[in-house]
Amino acid sequence: MKLKFYILMVLMGILVHPVFSQQLTVKGKVKDSNGDGLPFTNIVIKGTTNGTTSDLEGNYSLSSLSTGDILVYTSIGFVSQEVIVGAQTVIDVTLLDDVTSLEEVVVIGYGTTSEKELTGSVSVVKGEAIEALNPTRVEQALQGQTPGVDISSQSGSPGGSFNIRIRGVSTNGDNKPLILVDGVVYENLGSLNPSSIESINILKDASSGIYGVRGANGVILITTKKGKRGSKPQISFNTYYGIQEASRRLPVLNATEYGILANEAFAAGNSTPPFSNPSSLGQGTDWQDQVFDQAPIQNYDFQVRGGGETTSYSFGAGYFSQEGIVGLDKASYDRLTVNFNSNTKISEKLNIDLITNYTGSKRKTLSENAIGSVLFNALNMAPTMTPYDAEGNYTLANGLGGEVINPLAQIDNTYNDTWSNRVFGKIGLNYDIIEGLQFQSSLNFDYTQDRFKEFSPESFYGAGKVFNNIESSVNEDQKNFWSYTWDNVLFYDKKISADHSIKATVGTSAYKTRGEHLLTTGWGIPNNDVQFADIARANEIRVGGARSEQFDQRLMSYFARAEYNYKYKYLLSVMARRDGSTRFGAANKFGIFTSASAGWIMTEENFMSSLGFIDFAKMRVSYGTTGNDKIGDFRFLSSLNGEGVYVFDGNTLAIGTAPGALSNPLIKWEKNKQFNVGIDLEFLNNFSLTADYFIKTTSDLLLEVPVSGLTGVGANGSGSPTANAGSVRNKGLELAINYNKVMSDDLEINLGYNIATLSNNTLNLNDGVSFIDAGGFGIGQLPPTRWIVGQSIGAFYGLVTDGVFQNNEEIAASPGQTNASPGDLKYTDVDGDGVWNNEKDRTFIGSPIPSLSMGLTVSVKYKNFDFSAFANGSFGNEVSRNYERNLSLTNKTSYYIQRWTGEGSTNSFPRVTTGANNNGLFSDHWLEDASYVRVKNVQVGYTFPSELMNKIGVNSLRIYTAINNLHTFTNYQGYDPNISSGEALNAGNDIGYYPQARTYQVGLNLTF
Repeated sequence: MKLKFYILMVLMGILVHPVFSQQLTVKGKVKDSNGDGLPFTNIVIKGTTNGTTSDLEGNYSLSSLSTGDILVYTSIGFVSQEVIVGAQTVIDVTLLDDVTSLEEVVVIGYGTTSEKELTGSVSVVKGEAIEALNPTRVEQALQGQTPGVDISSQSGSPGGSFNIRIRGVSTNGDNKPLILVDGVVYENLGSLNPSSIESINILKDASSGIYGVRGANGVILITTKKGKRGSKPQISFNTYYGIQEASRRLPVLNATEYGILANEAFAAGNSTPPFSNPSSLGQGTDWQDQVFDQAPIQNYDFQVRGGGETTSYSFGAGYFSQEGIVGLDKASYDRLTVNFNSNTKISEKLNIDLITNYTGSKRKTLSENAIGSVLFNALNMAPTMTPYDAEGNYTLANGLGGEVINPLAQIDNTYNDTWSNRVFGKIGLNYDIIEGLQFQSSLNFDYTQDRFKEFSPESFYGAGKVFNNIESSVNEDQKNFWSYTWDNVLFYDKKISADHSIKATVGTSAYKTRGEHLLTTGWGIPNNDVQFADIARANEIRVGGARSEQFDQRLMSYFARAEYNYKYKYLLSVMARRDGSTRFGAANKFGIFTSASAGWIMTEENFMSSLGFIDFAKMRVSYGTTGNDKIGDFRFLSSLNGEGVYVFDGNTLAIGTAPGALSNPLIKWEKNKQFNVGIDLEFLNNFSLTADYFIKTTSDLLLEVPVSGLTGVGANGSGSPTANAGSVRNKGLELAINYNKVMSDDLEINLGYNIATLSNNTLNLNDGVSFIDAGGFGIGQLPPTRWIVGQSIGAFYGLVTDGVFQNNEEIAASPGQTNASPGDLKYTDVDGDGVWNNEKDRTFIGSPIPSLSMGLTVSVKYKNFDFSAFANGSFGNEVSRNYERNLSLTNKTSYYIQRWTGEGSTNSFPRVTTGANNNGLFSDHWLEDASYVRVKNVQVGYTFPSELMNKIGVNSLRIYTAINNLHTFTNYQGYDPNISSGEALNAGNDIGYYPQARTYQVGLNLTF
């Protein structure tokens, strides 16, 4: 029996063997994370030496496989991957970069380092985070992404710019950081296509001093996407289309409510009420409906990247178009970008870099953020007025004061066009002298031509309107800028022994910029038609109608940096830079600025081994000084660059020169001293945390100090002298925590949260300056901001209210408030002299500088679906509500319904009246908390399966839908709490800012 059984088993094995040992052939493609084919990838059967290698495009084929075999894919610089062979005949594999977060390259200025070796305070924003937001401008991608970087909007109109402040406001002058894109200086990020960005590195502490004077307010280093050698061309196409709408509309009175309040105000002022039956007025005209529209936005971006044996290249072109939610094409922006980058290996030691960019744009603008702007008029126009009269003409806004006009007529009569053409880039060489010693030389170039044309037709908006124009005119403004930066740098990188390594950087930098500015005004345009709005066709150019200006500024710098590393445990970096600027006289032309930073990687110590939950821990500390020269050119010299009007022969006017701004030969560098201590942690495998505490003190502030008007500073082209007159301190705490977890093959979660505090305080104002008043509120009022020791820059300075007068007894107990009646605002006697006075009883009532900011990012990937959401917030600052004209018949917001109507009715909102009163004086009644949390972006995407896409020759295809500016949680009554003029002494003054739009988008990302 046993023999028969064994024979039967052998026969069955022989019959079944062909089925189970069937030989398979598998083919496929190996790609990197960008979808590029990976050449020379080894594919072997695990446990054997049998295998193959992928070709130049990443394709491979392997035969003689059996079900259950394990294929191992390996390539230098990538994480190996294993795949079990099943019934499939095609196996495509994507290999991930073999780089831990600690080994990722960080750009630190004239060089790079690893995350592990970094000793300064540097924040990194990766390209994936930017792509997830689909921003129209780069600044929007930075907002809330990193602690200590505050972004506020100067305007939400198409092409509108943003303010970037790194660790607070340090001066009342230029607070902008230095922005470099692939080493090329960018003054305007509007000329950069956000989808071309690989990463953004932000130098926040004294490490920015390697860039000298231009890095005094921090440095933003942007690296764009480039090709790789030995890779086939990768073509990508990204596009989106969206519809924009107003994210908020202010609640204003309808016609009936307006009529009731107008009658009440006239009656309180002992005047005849204007409306006999307000209830018959109905809803009336909603002027916000008239000026707000749904507007399109679209973007198209095309990129080609690749490389051969000795050359890598990338070429890109993009087109962006946006119309305005106010004015549509009258407030629009179009941008064309073209870029070409290449790196060529001339020899084993020599490489040549070429970066060339072109940006062309056209922007149309409307009047905004000013008394008489389009939104100002839409809010103040009477709802009882119709947009057009019986003849179809625009309704005249009679009876509403001299500044309020029909906003539709205003839009129709506005012709403001700006054209910009910019060519910029870099030519550089890298030469390896000997092992560890490299020389780099680069020439950065930039040519920009801006042309502006404004046509003002003859127009009539109503009797007494300040915007009436009795004669047509055209203004043409052309600016040409040339600049170059020539850097020559030696790099030395040497590992002395197993424990010691050093890096050294020595270099020079020469910078020059010059430009010319031509302004011309012509009067009398034929046919009062924009088609003929040209200087050449104007009837005349009058005295003062043509002016030209020129400027020239140069910097010469020498710098050095040394870095030391002991056992990857103790890190030290020291830096020195000597800057020379043409903006200072011979005695103070050069300034020397130094900094040092150190790091201690604590997890390399034996005592940390017991803390198994901590994967990495590093302490950092830095201190250093930078300089700032951001003032007008040649302010140390007396010059005849002012403008004078002279009379000849009794009646002939001529334009000539006159003394310019008063000189100060002793002005010197503004100094910025920065201290930073921080810690970097990685723990529990999936968490990372970075915390920093900083103190930044700016001294020898470069200010235009006030002097007597007898000196002639009020003349055209003149001005106050510049002096070193004060110091300001910013300090705060920054914290960022991230969680990244691959839950399974199908699910990945990424969470990020950051928060930062900021305290801004003026330490002193010397040189005879006790305080500086600035800004404007309403018409003819005292300045609403004051800069003084002990307060933040541009703090609000006004009256303090103490409720509303309920009766005459309360008025009698508050002497000094003339013209007061029950229902008027009650002001506090701040100085305690027993008598209220508008000038003496003003005090500090708020600050435009946020004391806390935060950002939150959520990203989830499940199979082929992805979801991301981003929110940011700002807290602790105020904004003045300055968009209400506050005249008898101008419209009001719905908050006026809560007005005082009799004793005990309210103690917060004053009565309405046409009579004289002090309710319109600048006080905390007009100041509002501008704290907010904004859901900035929500996006859902789907990536089609690679097996399906490969059949049609596509590497990847993703479609998505997104909403930008979904909702803002705020108590602020205006359009947008996140606004700022960019002026340190007039930052939080809302005169009807053009709001940022809510946008609904659909788009796709295609790579093949």
